[in-house]
Amino acid sequence: MGDRREVHAGAAGGAPAADRPEGLRNVVLVGHSGSGKTTLVEALALASGALNRGGRVEDGSSVSDYDEIEHRQQRSVQLSLVPVEWGGIKINLLDTPGYADFVGDLRAGLRAADAALFVVSAAEGVDGATQMAWEECAAVGMPRAVVITHLENARADFEEMTTICSRAFGGDDPDAVLPLHLPLRGEEGPDGHPRVTGLVGLLSQRVYDYSSGKRVERDPEPEQLPLIEEARSQLIEGIIAESEDETLMERYLGGEELDFKTLIEDLERAVARGAFYPVLAAAPPPESARHGLGTLELLELITSGFPTPVEREVPGVTTPSGRPRQPLTCDPDGPLAAEVVKTSSDPYVGRISLVRVFSGTIRPDETVHVSGHGMEDRGHEDHDVDERIGALSSPFGKLQRPMSKAVAGDLVCVAKLTRAETGDTLSAKDDPLLMEAWVMPDPLLPVAIEAHSKADEDKLSQGLARLVAEDPTMRLEQNQDTHQVVLWCLGEAHVDVALERLRGRYGVQVDSVPYKVSLRETFGEKVTGRGRHVKQSGGHGQFAICEIEVEPLPVGSGIEFADKVVGGAVPRQFIPSVEKGVRAQAAKGVAAGYPVVDIKVTLLDGKAHSVDSSDAAFQTAGALALREAAGDARIHLLEPVCEVKVLVSDEYVGPVMSDLAGRRGRVLGTEPASPGRTLVRAEVPEIEIVRYAIDLRSLSHGTGRFSRSYARHEPMPPQLAAKLKEERT
Repeated sequence: MGDRREVHAGAAGGAPAADRPEGLRNVVLVGHSGSGKTTLVEALALASGALNRGGRVEDGSSVSDYDEIEHRQQRSVQLSLVPVEWGGIKINLLDTPGYADFVGDLRAGLRAADAALFVVSAAEGVDGATQMAWEECAAVGMPRAVVITHLENARADFEEMTTICSRAFGGDDPDAVLPLHLPLRGEEGPDGHPRVTGLVGLLSQRVYDYSSGKRVERDPEPEQLPLIEEARSQLIEGIIAESEDETLMERYLGGEELDFKTLIEDLERAVARGAFYPVLAAAPPPESARHGLGTLELLELITSGFPTPVEREVPGVTTPSGRPRQPLTCDPDGPLAAEVVKTSSDPYVGRISLVRVFSGTIRPDETVHVSGHGMEDRGHEDHDVDERIGALSSPFGKLQRPMSKAVAGDLVCVAKLTRAETGDTLSAKDDPLLMEAWVMPDPLLPVAIEAHSKADEDKLSQGLARLVAEDPTMRLEQNQDTHQVVLWCLGEAHVDVALERLRGRYGVQVDSVPYKVSLRETFGEKVTGRGRHVKQSGGHGQFAICEIEVEPLPVGSGIEFADKVVGGAVPRQFIPSVEKGVRAQAAKGVAAGYPVVDIKVTLLDGKAHSVDSSDAAFQTAGALALREAAGDARIHLLEPVCEVKVLVSDEYVGPVMSDLAGRRGRVLGTEPASPGRTLVRAEVPEIEIVRYAIDLRSLSHGTGRFSRSYARHEPMPPQLAAKLKEERT
């Protein structure tokens, strides 16, 4: 690593190429918004020689030039790929959004990567969302390292932050999260805070001076050695504790000076198998310099300590029909198995799919099979088709550099896959496969939208279809009860980006309107009603009279219709007409315009005319009878109640339960879910949790998660029902 290797920068320009999986490293950067992930990616690209000294691609753009929305909002809103080369190794850097609303892109980055860099700001610390992402990586055994940024901040304290990271990420083994270097501070900067000018390697006991904008290696000053001795001993013990050589600890405790090469090799093996998590420091380079502090050490850790794709397990596969298949390995000559991890649109090229190749090799212009799990509840159709792929390319800023192939383990952009969506599998057309699905977060924040104009209405359905095809964390709903078009998103920022993409990318102007909850009406008591529809206007008139009885039924019964007419007061052929009229009026509502449910309507009596009675007349009479009955009855509004499950850190259980109670919720119980987390189960009226996705995030400092499912409709409190009726009328 930085302690032992001579540095070799990759050549600037040109797309890095990889012929074998052993020459690849796929690394995802994880961290909260503002932690410095994108700045670090740019610093690594500059240090590797992929950018010029001005930090620009050859066309003058930045490597972070991907999305016009990102430029306007000054934050990452989607997964982006930056490939660089170092020492003959191609490194695919996956920069993920740090904002919780875009966790879907974070999950995509975790799926596509083989190791993770957790970027932590020395000025901000570790937030709950970053800690939860760490636990997700731990669950799948992904190797990780920690990079501490913003050391130039006056509040930055590297030693304190490494201790915080050890506690937050180390769990039961904080000695597995330890620094490889300590920062050295030089003269004070303009803010009076000493600048970090270099690093001292704890294993090599060598100083790496970056004060000139280029790494210069030298021996430490004598007075610096005592400062690193304690941290060095702790690091060595941490490495030995994870070593596969059980004799090392005994030899070390016996006073033997362990060989430096042995320690480095043990460190690299422990990092690669996800047993040890080194902490490094990084800072962007000074103006016109190429090497930012710690960037070379980080590149060396990635290439020598992080695993190759061959060392990581390929996700399980089946046939599209679900039959099991033999497990695959990361073999360029094996069966083709690749996955779309991100879908985007380019105004000139069309749809572009970012694909991770897990097995086999993809080449331009070949026909592949596209298999999808299908998520009809989110507006994604299930499909099982052959498609001819277009050109292959590697993104770099706004450029798309052509690639002749993409081998197992690599990431590539594929053009013109018109049917493939995020999460779909690409395989050989004569050997179709389907990879096991990765977990998508459930969108729980609804926003109802309407087309701004008639012209927008004509383009709305196509624009929405393309929008949800790009983003599987979004769900499109055509609500049959409220007749609203609803986009379900992960948060307010997710909503803003979705609507802006509709406007800017697909030319569809939409307006947000209040979201309507699917309420119902029902009768609170037994009543009777009479419907009289008699009109005479020359020729055939209209004559129909019916008398009905309405009584409430248990919740979930729907509408029942019975006939107790005697003596042919209502001819048999018109009884279905009365029922049709009653049901039509029930669908429209009788008090506040919501559908009527859970009633039994009995036709008791009526009158007909031999000439003027008709199907239409008795339908009208049936509707009038139900309306008259409602005028004499107590009408209850029924609201949907959801079963809610909230997973939250133990420290927030009390506030969460109090908040649910304030939403008219009934807490059903709690149970331990995992160390430090509790699952709270409750029933809450849906109208009270429309914005719960936002409120829970604030209440739990980003650590809470919840799910909801429909339980039943039940009567709304009278004062709230009266208010809603007044608003409707």
